[in-house]
Amino acid sequence: MAGIIVATDLAGEQRRARKTYDAGKEYTLKSLWALRKISWFELAKRVWNEIGEDHMFGRAAELSYYFLLALFPLLIFLTSVIGIILGSGSGTRHALFNYLARIMPPAAFQLLDATMYEVTNSSGGGKLSFGLLAALWAASNGMSAITDSLNVAYDVQERRPWWKQRLVAISLTLALSILIIAALVLVVAGGNIAEHIADAYGFGSQFAIGWKIIQWPVVFGVMISAFALIYYFAPDRHEISWQWLTPGAVIGVVLWLLVSIGFRVYLQYFDSYSKTYGSLGAVIILMLWLYFTGAAVLIGGELNSEIESAARSVQPAVKKAPESARPDEHPAATGRSAQPLPHSQSGT
Repeated sequence: MAGIIVATDLAGEQRRARKTYDAGKEYTLKSLWALRKISWFELAKRVWNEIGEDHMFGRAAELSYYFLLALFPLLIFLTSVIGIILGSGSGTRHALFNYLARIMPPAAFQLLDATMYEVTNSSGGGKLSFGLLAALWAASNGMSAITDSLNVAYDVQERRPWWKQRLVAISLTLALSILIIAALVLVVAGGNIAEHIADAYGFGSQFAIGWKIIQWPVVFGVMISAFALIYYFAPDRHEISWQWLTPGAVIGVVLWLLVSIGFRVYLQYFDSYSKTYGSLGAVIILMLWLYFTGAAVLIGGELNSEIESAARSVQPAVKKAPESARPDEHPAATGRSAQPLPHSQSGT
């Protein structure tokens, strides 16, 4: 009897070992929110140290350059798609620039708005439609730069061929464009849609009022989904499970919103860039805002990476299958009946 109990315990140890062995694959955490044996304060210290070691603020400066080159092609692509799908009179394009005006520093938005006005006026609708793919290709350069930086954050090497990297960047750019358009439609046309649903099903005016309140958490969820897509597909990682809500995505979005609002308030009271840089002040402000955006994305990636690293550090580091964990060398794993232990070992 004692021999059977010991064999059962060994079989349990074997199953636990195989969870980390898994044919040499890395251990992956099922939920990034399930921290084990590490406090949030300790995690914050590790993230800060990794940010310094990986030179993330320097990489955010690199991203701001690529973002600047990709920003206007992205806006051209978005406005062209909105005009083709929803029509020029839908008000969605106007809403896009209204919300950019709320989140961006005023000088940066004025520069962006004036540049987009010049581009759209100098190019006819046919040219913009013809250049849709070219705009998408140029806009994906910013995503390619994010991929390189997130590979460093997750401590992985890029092993995908060039064409696959570009395909992932273009696909992510398309996905983010769809999410942005969907969020704009929810905000612009959400009230009318809610009123039609309320009239059709007799929900009353409370339904429309409730929708106007709910639509903002929905938009926030769309932004988190955009960050989650970037963290899942951009770095060259394997054997990872999809998660809609991760700490890195939440912190990244919240940090980006706080920094954008804080920078806007700072410029409202202490705007000295125009005095220092003259006509280039608006460009400097735009570059700084893009820098903060890149930093928020990279910090979120570092947070997810450190949570996974902490999870791996508390797991048994089994690189090679132990002898007791191999199914062909233990009777409990192969289905054969366990032999009782000798009298001296069983204690009976």
